[in-house]
Amino acid sequence: MHCIALYHVRFEDLGAFSLPLETAGYEIAYRHAGAAPLTAEEWRDTDLIVILGGPIGVGDVASYPWLAGEIDGLAQRLAQRQPTLGICLGAQLMAVALGAQVLPSGGKEIGWSPLSIAAGAGPLAHLRGVPVLHWHGDNILPGAALLAEAQTAATPCQAFRAGRHALALQCHVEFDPAMLEEWLAGHALELQQAGVDLAQLRADTRQHGQRLVQAGQAMLSAWLRELKACV
Repeated sequence: MHCIALYHVRFEDLGAFSLPLETAGYEIAYRHAGAAPLTAEEWRDTDLIVILGGPIGVGDVASYPWLAGEIDGLAQRLAQRQPTLGICLGAQLMAVALGAQVLPSGGKEIGWSPLSIAAGAGPLAHLRGVPVLHWHGDNILPGAALLAEAQTAATPCQAFRAGRHALALQCHVEFDPAMLEEWLAGHALELQQAGVDLAQLRADTRQHGQRLVQAGQAMLSAWLRELKACV
């Protein structure tokens, strides 16, 4: 089976999700969303597509026109009920492709805190009570287009599913704590503008990082088993 991981900045990769994907039998190929956009055939036929995070947003299409191609590809893929996973920006792009709105939240949610998980949330239940890494400034607005299955006080939709074939995570459940310094350097300007305490972020990552790796891998493995059962 083939998995394409579509990235926007190189250091925001599959992280801890690589292991359960490989264990489930996926061969992983990375592609940059703008420099090497997917063909219509790849959007249609790839066994699994993962849309990763990045510092731009769904409202930046004028500056990054290739985002429109991502949204169109996702809309077609999701309409065909093809397995799709979105993380942070990827979740926002999926939401727009499904007809929901994504708007600036008016601030940044950067740091560690647990999610409020809805009852009957399936694989997401593995994250219940586990602090996860948040790193975004836009909010997905749940409603008729999609139903939120996880939230925090600042973010009404931290995760949603569309059937069993599509899962979207606004937060960074895939985060590998060994990559923290690359994230801190890569997002240095954003962190400075948001007034984030880097010492606290490092301390929280040391405290919560490995527990998130275990919970995130268990969640993804459970979702992949659901996908296999649907085939």
